[in-house]
Amino acid sequence: MKDFIIPDDRDMGTPASKSDVMVTLTIDGFAVTVPEGTSVMRAAAEAGVQVPKLCATDSLEAFGSCRLCVVEIEGRRGTPASCTTPVSDGMAVHTQSDKVRKIRKGVMELYISDHPLDCLTCAANGDCELQDMAGAVGLRDVRYEAPEGAGLANHFAARDTSGQANPEYLPKDDSNPYFTYDPAKCIVCNRCVRACEEVQGTFALTIDGRGFDSRVSAGAFSDDFLNSDCVSCGACVQACPTATLQEKSVIEMGTPDRSVVTTCAYCGVGCSFKAELQGDQIVRMVPYKHGKANRGHSCVKGRFAYGYASHGDRILNPMIRDTIDEPWREVSWDEAITFAASRLRGLQEKYGQKSIGVITSSRCTNEETYLVQKLTRAVFGNNNTDTCARVCHSPTGYGLGQTFGTSAGTQDFDSVEHTDVVIIIGANPTDGHPVFASRLKKRLRAGAKLIVIDPRRIDLVKSAHVKAAHHLPLRPGTNVAVVTALAHTIVTEGLFDEAFIRDRCDWDEFQDYAAFVSDARHSPEATEMLTGVPADELRAAARLFATGGNGAIYYGLGVTEHSQGSTTVMGIANLAMLTGNIGRPGVGVNPLRGQNNVQGSCDMGSFPHELPGYRHVKNADVREVFEKTWGVPIDPEPGLRIPNMLDAAVDGTFKGLYCQGEDILQSDPDTKHVAAGLAAMECVIVHDLFLNETANYAHVFLPGSTFLEKDGTFTNAERRINRVREVMKPRNGYADWEVTQLLANAMGAGWHYTHPAQIMEEIAATTPSFAGVTYDLLEEKGSVQWPCNTDHPEGTPLMHVDGFVRGKGRFIVTEYVATDERTGPRFPLLLTTGRILSQYNVGAQTRRTENIIWHDQDVLEIHPHDAENRGLRDGDWVRLASRSGETALRAKITDRVSPGVVYTTFHHPDTQANVITTDYSDWATNCPEYKVTAVQVSPSNGPSEWQEDYAAQAERARRILPAAE
Repeated sequence: MKDFIIPDDRDMGTPASKSDVMVTLTIDGFAVTVPEGTSVMRAAAEAGVQVPKLCATDSLEAFGSCRLCVVEIEGRRGTPASCTTPVSDGMAVHTQSDKVRKIRKGVMELYISDHPLDCLTCAANGDCELQDMAGAVGLRDVRYEAPEGAGLANHFAARDTSGQANPEYLPKDDSNPYFTYDPAKCIVCNRCVRACEEVQGTFALTIDGRGFDSRVSAGAFSDDFLNSDCVSCGACVQACPTATLQEKSVIEMGTPDRSVVTTCAYCGVGCSFKAELQGDQIVRMVPYKHGKANRGHSCVKGRFAYGYASHGDRILNPMIRDTIDEPWREVSWDEAITFAASRLRGLQEKYGQKSIGVITSSRCTNEETYLVQKLTRAVFGNNNTDTCARVCHSPTGYGLGQTFGTSAGTQDFDSVEHTDVVIIIGANPTDGHPVFASRLKKRLRAGAKLIVIDPRRIDLVKSAHVKAAHHLPLRPGTNVAVVTALAHTIVTEGLFDEAFIRDRCDWDEFQDYAAFVSDARHSPEATEMLTGVPADELRAAARLFATGGNGAIYYGLGVTEHSQGSTTVMGIANLAMLTGNIGRPGVGVNPLRGQNNVQGSCDMGSFPHELPGYRHVKNADVREVFEKTWGVPIDPEPGLRIPNMLDAAVDGTFKGLYCQGEDILQSDPDTKHVAAGLAAMECVIVHDLFLNETANYAHVFLPGSTFLEKDGTFTNAERRINRVREVMKPRNGYADWEVTQLLANAMGAGWHYTHPAQIMEEIAATTPSFAGVTYDLLEEKGSVQWPCNTDHPEGTPLMHVDGFVRGKGRFIVTEYVATDERTGPRFPLLLTTGRILSQYNVGAQTRRTENIIWHDQDVLEIHPHDAENRGLRDGDWVRLASRSGETALRAKITDRVSPGVVYTTFHHPDTQANVITTDYSDWATNCPEYKVTAVQVSPSNGPSEWQEDYAAQAERARRILPAAE
């Protein structure tokens, strides 16, 4: 395998020009050819000449404030800033004349005169651009002193032991758990402010004061970083050229001395990071500028919330027990694997070959997920394999597969830069996919229009510097009616793209579909009472999308987690085809995947009816490919989905489960039914980092490895296959793929993989969309997007460019069918659920980091009208009850939700929001209907009886016997 080919990682000073026109100039006598629009600074860097700089960095637009980068240009007066001066053909630049050297040294003197000279004890020593530039300009002494006690210094000034103000050293802001702000070291380069504006789009930072009193401010005078609008993405810290903004980990541990490029294991954006270390200790995670998904940006989770990997709760030794009433006892790996294998084989001998199965995780790598489904099919001899994608994006696979012919998004994230109108439906990107949201907000500030379809007023509806053109606050459960009403408007007003439809779609199917949506019962006026969306607003949104230029649709779990999730996905695909918004930059249908490898876990054949590459297990030719490779017959009968496994367990026919990296007791609906199913099984094997909620019912616990401790690949929401690289050795002794291989071999498999690259070779040999994927290619290109094969050797950024994968695009009738879950006198409100920025999924990782400071409990958002009717005040304990169960949590009164709708998150197990949700699910895929639950809210005086019983059971189930002496 080739070594990772590291791209040029120098800071080129200014962003690259996207022009195709080339110009040639000379810099210090050297000829260089660069794209038109390139800055003189960047052109110099291309020629190998480094111009000193402080305010310039290639992640931000040129600013030209520090004046350190001045140059002389023949034929021009003065000394222009090289960062803001574009090149021209024939230009002759001099970067090292006596004149510019004198200017630079004088500029640097002024900066140093207002800066503490504590370099030897500074956390940025050796990693400080101010220090580097002082050396670069040859500064050896400073003639100036800053005025004392002026302006803001009096407000900020710290007091020494005698009580006297010390204007040189201003107090640090340590409020943020991950970084400090030391205003005394600020050189007012504006890089942090600009990063917050240009990269993150939060606009949380400004410059306060004038002259020597200028300092960065996080808001009002009394605000600190923790209580400001700052979202802790780290863009300001990364941009800071001094120790003004510095990670606390660097202050504590020192400067890192090596780095490894890997991929974040949180959401489906798939950000690339440099893990920077001292030995095997992580010092910081730095977003990788060449990462094609994140382009050098990050969020609070990927940037800072990696501490769970070394948390004290982590289990590092295998454990077993005969019954769930017993305490755990630690054993060797050999004993644990032998125990698990003999239990599973014993169950098959007693109850039949199909009495056991697996659940895979979207947090694991492609290679690990592939092996787990192979374990089921090639070793267990059945197709009882399912994945957590069942409970999030399985309707995406079905809906897009039926309409377009492939079960994935159509664009790359760069495509958003070319869009003119964006529909966000059932997604909250600023909280769930924040790095993509930053790119979207940048495009919106540049003039693109936004339509938000969501029952809740998410931040994108209206926040600083971003406002949606239309917000359609639909009633939960009416997605299909709203999407069909949009199509009704487009068709009946003649706004559809007839040329595209005739060329790319089945015209006869379109005629049938057009007749269906044209029916008056689908008009915005007819559906207004049902959906709660004003007809005029819906019509205006439809017209905007159809006529506003490049139209892109991004959706999330608010679309898929419904009884008609698949129908809504097909309706979204219909909208894209109606308007011709498929197959070019700036358009498309784009599911925002919730977890880091949801796409990959589906690609790898984790569903019970599909082998890798979305090919049905009933097809003999498909089975033959794998039978030849694996050397065993494959059952042609689809296996059990997760809900079927639990039902069968309660019925007594499903007895054993290997659950890798998935906490179904907290994440799946109808918690009481999940608990009953797990309790009925005779062997539950949990393979995870922590004793999670599912492990309360487990008989074997196999400690897992974090993404920092393994090699492999993740596939993100844009089909991008990214390398995950081993940053440190597994603390538990094995990477997850090795544990699966140990179990398989203990059951007689005879696998002999020695590296995940070999598993990828097998994936490529059996899966057409991955046919060209190798680790060598990924090391060379950084990442590729499938399909990657002979026709597309470097991957496919845009899908369906010349035609759909299935041939002609298929319009499908999307009849609205109301959910069986109804409100009534006992349960008059509708509960919907979602996520928050600082926490991730069931919180197993983020709750074990400092992110807990922002969200230490789940709360129930309720509209002031509904709260007043129930006598509730903000912060009160409330009872949340449904037909399935009840729990208690605190109320948050807000108009973010509409009257009749309540909202909560599911990050904390002591709340167990899914004890409320029902077992209703999508008609095609069994994806649970998390987003529509009829509930009642009433005053409470604390946790419910069920919560207390659950907590007691969990405590008993997590007892671990002391290690033998």
